[in-house]
Amino acid sequence: MARMTAARAAVEILKREGVTDAFGVPGAAINPFYAALKASGGVNHTLARHVEGASHMAEGYTRTHPGNIGVCIGTSGPAGTDMITGLYSAIGDSIPILCITGQAPTAVIHKEDFQAVDIASIAKPVTKMAVTVLEAAQVPGVFQQAFHLMRSGRPGPVLIDLPIDVQMTEIEFDPETYEPLPVYRPVASRAQIEKAIGLLNASERPLIVAGGGVINADAADLLVEFAELTGTPVVPTLMGWGLLPDDHELNAGMVGLQTSHRYGNATFLESDFVLGIGNRWANRHTGKLDVYTAGRKFVHVDVEPTQIGKIFAPDYGIASDAKAALELFVEVAKELKAAGKLPDRSQWAASAQERKATLQRRTHFDDIPIKPQRVYEEMNKAFGPETRYVSTIGLSQIAGAQMLHVYRPRHWINCGQAGPLGWTVPAALGVAKADPEAQVVALSGDYDFQFMIEELAVGAQHKIPYVHVLVNNSYLGLIRQAQRGFDMDFQVKLEFENINSPELGVYGVDHVKVAEGLGCKAIRVTDPNELGAAFEQAKKLAAEHQVPVVVEAILERVTNISMSGTNDISNVVEFEEVATEPGHAPTAVKTLKV
Repeated sequence: MARMTAARAAVEILKREGVTDAFGVPGAAINPFYAALKASGGVNHTLARHVEGASHMAEGYTRTHPGNIGVCIGTSGPAGTDMITGLYSAIGDSIPILCITGQAPTAVIHKEDFQAVDIASIAKPVTKMAVTVLEAAQVPGVFQQAFHLMRSGRPGPVLIDLPIDVQMTEIEFDPETYEPLPVYRPVASRAQIEKAIGLLNASERPLIVAGGGVINADAADLLVEFAELTGTPVVPTLMGWGLLPDDHELNAGMVGLQTSHRYGNATFLESDFVLGIGNRWANRHTGKLDVYTAGRKFVHVDVEPTQIGKIFAPDYGIASDAKAALELFVEVAKELKAAGKLPDRSQWAASAQERKATLQRRTHFDDIPIKPQRVYEEMNKAFGPETRYVSTIGLSQIAGAQMLHVYRPRHWINCGQAGPLGWTVPAALGVAKADPEAQVVALSGDYDFQFMIEELAVGAQHKIPYVHVLVNNSYLGLIRQAQRGFDMDFQVKLEFENINSPELGVYGVDHVKVAEGLGCKAIRVTDPNELGAAFEQAKKLAAEHQVPVVVEAILERVTNISMSGTNDISNVVEFEEVATEPGHAPTAVKTLKV
């Protein structure tokens, strides 16, 4: 048997579980693991500027390709607590990442040793497993179990805490005979699928709501095939956006209180049956449940049995991996179609497309300062269907989801549940690291951008190019809009006159100077007619210099973005002008029908 340190055994397991990249920040209590990482080779490490940033890089990395598992590494104490936000974000969106932390020696963990904290207890609520390994011989088994848990059932993150003496202890371990544990996923039965299709066939106006679980299961093609076989329009959730192209004839648009389309909500409210696959009925999608559920039956398919009935009781529930369920859905639908037993849904599908052609939001404005809608119109022109968009939260993300177009799975990479400000820069770096050939475009408001702006230096140091679209109104825009209900505008203004950049007026922070100071390139745009040229220049600069390139659009200070103030998808307020002629929405997926 081979003898090696427990840290070296852990690194060897990482490689045999398919890990090729890791993100982190070394420190005293994790240095033995870093020594093993260096000695073993084979795992590329990206040095973050902040340990929370490393956790979000790991998230972006995982979300980019099926099978990826991002790894983030930090030392003891605050490094682990810094990564809690990344773990929360990952578990909320069913994203497997592995967080590895160092720890004080086992003999003094309980003695308030320097940077000794019970990180396993802190992390337990936001992980599938969080454990401090006290016996070196257990390290291989704990890592093996970690990968098994991350991949099984509903995917999610794991934290492994390694005391420094445990890392350095030699154990017997043979990496050549190591095998990953089999992954467990529940599988639907044919009888269950037949019952679900029976309910679908009995309806007149059915919809499929397809969530991030379909993407996690790498089952987008099966979802599209089933929709096409049955002629059923599809509503992608925010986490499922891209499962089928936005311009597909069965794409009914997104539904919800904020990140929704006018036509999506209208079609949903006309439906009488909903088949949810790999979704969790998130509250920003459903709004008031009495409105959402009234007059329609529901079938819910989810990999996590306890998710079924968690938000509301469906008429029928199936605990199954989305891919396994969809394989059977396609099989049964093909048989029914061959027997002539599938209803004709063409008229219902056509009505959804009619709404898509008539219920549009206006994007074309020539105002200076720039209206945000125009930014997304120009992004649609500049960035093609292969673009991987990355965003987290704020009016920028909400408006982007309303107006941008996504055509492929994993090309809208979004933190859906946690929505932490600062997520976008590090997540975009993780995406670009996972897919170096991709056109990666991040989208942030000014406050999200400022939260972890230091991570831009990671892109400069490690040559990770991408384009970051920064829409700057010098406001906490989403919070300001929410404060309207309280008749206040309090502690949300970010403006000040920057004595070093008087040309900015009251817009305060000079993001161009900061980005350039961090080793990146940046372009500021104040005229909407210059946005297209700026995006083209940004793509060229990113390719030439291999660094992140920021395009800052100076927006009007206040724009109220379409959303419901009453938690009701039937009452989304259109604060701005809607499209009434084709020139108002020139990049819409369908030409406006007047």
